[in-house]
Amino acid sequence: MAQLIKMQDYISRYEQDIYRYPTQYARLKKQQWDKLKAAFHAGELDRLYSEQSVEDTQVKMEPDQDESKGLMKKVKGIFHRTGKQETEAEELVMANEVENPNIFSLRFPFHPANLDELKQNYLNQLLRFQMKWGSSTLREKSFVDRSFFLDERLRFFLQRFPDTFLVLYKPIFLLKNAPVEVDVIVLTPVDAWCITFLEAEEDAAFIGSGDRFWTRRHHSHPDKKVLNPLLSANRMGNIVSQLFSLYEVNIPIKKAILSRNGYVDYPEAPYDMTVLDKRTFPEWFERMRNTSSPIKAQQLKAAQALLEYCQTTSSMRSEWVADELKGE
Repeated sequence: MAQLIKMQDYISRYEQDIYRYPTQYARLKKQQWDKLKAAFHAGELDRLYSEQSVEDTQVKMEPDQDESKGLMKKVKGIFHRTGKQETEAEELVMANEVENPNIFSLRFPFHPANLDELKQNYLNQLLRFQMKWGSSTLREKSFVDRSFFLDERLRFFLQRFPDTFLVLYKPIFLLKNAPVEVDVIVLTPVDAWCITFLEAEEDAAFIGSGDRFWTRRHHSHPDKKVLNPLLSANRMGNIVSQLFSLYEVNIPIKKAILSRNGYVDYPEAPYDMTVLDKRTFPEWFERMRNTSSPIKAQQLKAAQALLEYCQTTSSMRSEWVADELKGE
C-alpha cells in the first residue's frame, strides 16, 4: 500500500520528518498484518476482533479519561525534548493509535473465507489509517473533505501500489506566493511520475492535438470538448523539475496521461509524455506494482523538496489548545 505523504493543503506527519515516517509506517503495517494473519490461521479472529453492538462499540471508542490524560501528559513531557526522546514520544502515540479501535479498527462485517478476503478488508481499513496520517500530526489536524474517503482514484494509488511509493494527491504548491494545485505525483524509488487523469465513460475515446482542447467521443454521447491534459501534466512537470533542481535531487521525472477505461488517439504525442490508456495501461501497471526496490535516499530527498513548497492549513488539536490556555 503506497504512502500518502500529502493531500491538498492538509497537514501531514510526513512533513515533520520524511526520513522517519515511511519506515515506521511499513513496520506498523507488517506487525498488524502478521498479528491478523496468525489469528486467522488459528481460528481466533472472532475472539480478537469480535462483532459488537453499536452501543458496545461506542463505549469502546471512548478512551478512559484518566488513561488518556496520563498518555498526553507523558507525551508532552517528552515532546519538548529533542532527538531520541522525541522519537519515543511519537512512537508512544503511534502505538496508542494502532490499538485505538476508533482510529485503526480491525472489525469485520463478515468472516473472511480466505486470506485474500482478509487482506482486502485489512487494506480497506489501512486506507483510513493513511488518511489520518495524511491529515494530522501529534499536535495539529486538518479537516478532511469527506469526498476523499470515497475517492476511487486516491484509493487506486494507495491500495494498488507498493509501500515504497510515496504519493502526493492534488497537492497545492506555493510558488511566488501564488497557490497552484496539481494532479498526482508519485515518487517511486527510481523516478517521479507526474500523472494527469483523462477519464470519462467506459470506452470513451479522446482525440489529441496541440490545441487547447481535445475531443471526447463516445458511442452513446455527443462529442465534447475537454481541456488538453498536456497543459496540466507539463505544468506539474515544470514545478517538480524546478524544485528538484533547487534541492539538487537527481531522479528522472516522467509525465503521463492516464485513461484506465478509455482510449487516447494522439500519434503526435511529445516524446517526453507517456500515454496510458486501455491498451497500454495494464503493462505499465504491472511493471510499477512489481517494483521491488527499497525506499532510496534520493526518493526521500525528492519528497522533502516537494513538501517544503506545499501549502498547509491546519489547527491545533483540542487537547493541546486546552492545555495551552491553561499555560501548561
